[in-house]
Amino acid sequence: MYENSFPHKRYAQTLAFIQKHISPGSRILDLGPENPFAEVLQKQNFSVQNTGMTDLDLNPEIVCTKDADVVTALEILEHLVSPYPVLKNLPAKKLIATVPLKLWFAPAYRSKTDLWDRHYHEFEDWQFDMLLEKAGWKIIAREKWISPSNKLGIRPFLRKITPRYYAVYAERV
Repeated sequence: MYENSFPHKRYAQTLAFIQKHISPGSRILDLGPENPFAEVLQKQNFSVQNTGMTDLDLNPEIVCTKDADVVTALEILEHLVSPYPVLKNLPAKKLIATVPLKLWFAPAYRSKTDLWDRHYHEFEDWQFDMLLEKAGWKIIAREKWISPSNKLGIRPFLRKITPRYYAVYAERV
């Protein structure tokens, strides 16, 4: 379905994870602005609404005003200074979230030109699990993915064998 390149490979992995846990036709509230992956979900018969460019750190209550069967937080929570208020107040009983894992061989991602494209957090899996549990979620399933590149060197080699992304399916306790 998708070619074997970034971001298509990650899209395929994320879609497969979502399809394992969420029924087609479900109403999804996707945290963050409209994005190409929302179109992928719509083509798979999901109804997707995004929260937009609202700063969720300053306005976490925006998610409470939406109606959804499932919330997806796909590589958005790492950009928040405090993801806890958003996670605590999500309007759905089901959550699919993906976050980048902290890599011991690379610093946290920081765009030099885009202030929105910076990671405040890069989690270890246990840290993200603890955050979800404290916010009232029970983790049902989890997966990790690598992020290989076709470059040469030590870091590209380590990226081929070290998980970079962490996906979680959780339900409200």
